[in-house]
Amino acid sequence: MTQQTQEKSNELITRAKKILAGLDIKQIKIELEKLQKQTYQTDFWNKSDAQAITQQIAQLQSKLDQITTVQKQAQDLQTMIELLTEADDASIEKEVISLLPKFHSKVKNLELNQFLNGKYDACGAILSIHAGQGGTEAMDWTEMLQRMYLRYFERQNWKHQFILESRGDEAGIKSCEYEIGTNYAYGFLKHEAGTHRLVRLSPFNADNLRQTSFALVEVLPLIESDNKEIEIKNSDLQWQFSRSGGAGGQNVNKVNTAVELTHVPTKIIVKCREERSQIQNKERALKKLRAILAKQEEQKQKQELAQVKGKHIQASWGTQIRNYILHPYQLVKDTRTKYETSDTAGVLDGDLDQFIREEIIKL
Repeated sequence: MTQQTQEKSNELITRAKKILAGLDIKQIKIELEKLQKQTYQTDFWNKSDAQAITQQIAQLQSKLDQITTVQKQAQDLQTMIELLTEADDASIEKEVISLLPKFHSKVKNLELNQFLNGKYDACGAILSIHAGQGGTEAMDWTEMLQRMYLRYFERQNWKHQFILESRGDEAGIKSCEYEIGTNYAYGFLKHEAGTHRLVRLSPFNADNLRQTSFALVEVLPLIESDNKEIEIKNSDLQWQFSRSGGAGGQNVNKVNTAVELTHVPTKIIVKCREERSQIQNKERALKKLRAILAKQEEQKQKQELAQVKGKHIQASWGTQIRNYILHPYQLVKDTRTKYETSDTAGVLDGDLDQFIREEIIKL
């Protein structure tokens, strides 16, 4: 075994043990067992908080599975290294080399999860992308970002659901939305919210001039309907119904399936028309409203904390967070952490790990 491989293996094992030592694994198991016992009760599914409890169980189980995987891989790697110190074996060394990147990824994710302790960090996420000013250029940039995040979801093996998409007149998309049902998706993605700026030679301009385009990314926590912390009173809701129009079949076009929901106290308006029935659109509109209210509450708490610390935090979604420069040089740079890379192709293909890591650890 090469010295470099051995050093990297030992470094990762030490790092894993340090992270595991800081976790109260026994307490996680106790909490999980306590919640699981509640599901054995005959009237469990009649309780108002049944769905919230099952979500907590899923989150704790996911965390425990992650810990168990790191523990097992650390033990396996340690055993293989000990065997190699006794006698060189090409097949074992090949296993070590194969295991290292997988183990590194698991350790890195376990480490990041220790920083994700915000109120809604363990939730899934609703991610939407909207074209800024700039016409076709901006809509093409929005579609590039859509592909970038879809590739990131695939790299992470995250379950995600397409919700809606509005195509541009000539090219690209005006907006799109996805739901990511994986635990901690919101914690990972919430810092992606903001304005993303692209600088490149225009593929839509006959003179091939340099063009700057903008797109807005929004990220909301995916809140379960029975979450008691986000209270929505029926008396605070105003509903309007209309025909969806466009593609979708006769039912969508002839029946008032599209909904517009107004939350009177906050004046928030949510429109939903992508589902085939009015009931489904009402449910989705309520889910979106609940997510927006949760995000607002999180922003309020963050601002209050910032005032205590004496630090100003911009609350606007329009804050420019990242520049993607494809001309006259290749560079992607985060304006908050200052992390940058010249691998623009890799980033646009979904390699966002280091950008997301830098922002999570910075906080």
